[in-house]
Amino acid sequence: MKRLPVVTLLLFGMLSWTLADTRRLTTFPAMMDALKQGKVVHLVVEYAKCKLKVDGEEVKAPDAIGGMKLETWEYFAKGVIRNDRAYVASSETVLIAHPRHGHVFNYVRVRLYEDGKVEITARYLKTGTYEVVMDETFTGEISGGKDDKAVSLFVAN
Repeated sequence: MKRLPVVTLLLFGMLSWTLADTRRLTTFPAMMDALKQGKVVHLVVEYAKCKLKVDGEEVKAPDAIGGMKLETWEYFAKGVIRNDRAYVASSETVLIAHPRHGHVFNYVRVRLYEDGKVEITARYLKTGTYEVVMDETFTGEISGGKDDKAVSLFVAN
């Protein structure tokens, strides 16, 4: 009977050690180093700290938080595709049930630029027709952890 608490403490200790074994990436070069090593970078966005444009107009961003893994990504050096800054691009599409739009594909594209700026495009696409029923563009910056910037990057050690 006394072993159960010891085993439980041991399991919680191992779990906390695993969760604590991540580090924050605070710059674009640090993120690139991790990606080049084949590591998966986790991106967490605090949307309320972003600027939001809808149909070309800036509006108040929602108090929402989202995240995605940068597992599939591409790096574009400055000038490679007529771009004025180097950046990493990644995207993901998942099927969601939205209260107003029904089942839609939630498409998210992120571009992380060499100057620390980040652009996130979020679109809802109708299943079957791929008609865009929501289109938003968020802009923010990579956070160092002790600032008010919107995008946090983490990697497992």
